[in-house]
Amino acid sequence: MRRVIAIALAGMSLGGCSSMSWDMFKSAPPTVQVRLESNPPGADATTSLGQGCKTPCSVSVPAPDAPFTVAFALPKYQATSVPVNVIKNPGDFTTPASVTTDPNPVFAELQPAVPPKPVKKKPHRPKKPKPAAAATAPADAAPAAGSPFPDPNAGKR
Repeated sequence: MRRVIAIALAGMSLGGCSSMSWDMFKSAPPTVQVRLESNPPGADATTSLGQGCKTPCSVSVPAPDAPFTVAFALPKYQATSVPVNVIKNPGDFTTPASVTTDPNPVFAELQPAVPPKPVKKKPHRPKKPKPAAAATAPADAAPAAGSPFPDPNAGKR
């Protein structure tokens, strides 16, 4: 039995001569299952990490070291995005390490796109002319009694 172990270890140390490598002892990067939902359903949901689907659905994303976003888009609705936090629990001797997201499920309430209101043009209406008597006073008329302004035509007569 000792010979088998020694031969196996020798084969692993040769690297290029064997199909075995130290990579088999590394754990796969953790992934997180994220549920994506929207109201109304049927929106295209895409994570900033690249995965996407049509709601309601779930995507499996590699556990990032930083928060990411999920963008939701649906025709005739305003697009929106939701930030997602990544929570890593290192675990201990009794519990394994875990990765979760907050929120999960990721939910978006899509608002209807409001079409721009048409600009109502008011019809052009010509202004009514002012009565001629009120618009121009005769030049011969004397200034109103008690007016603080002198008559500009007083010295020209």
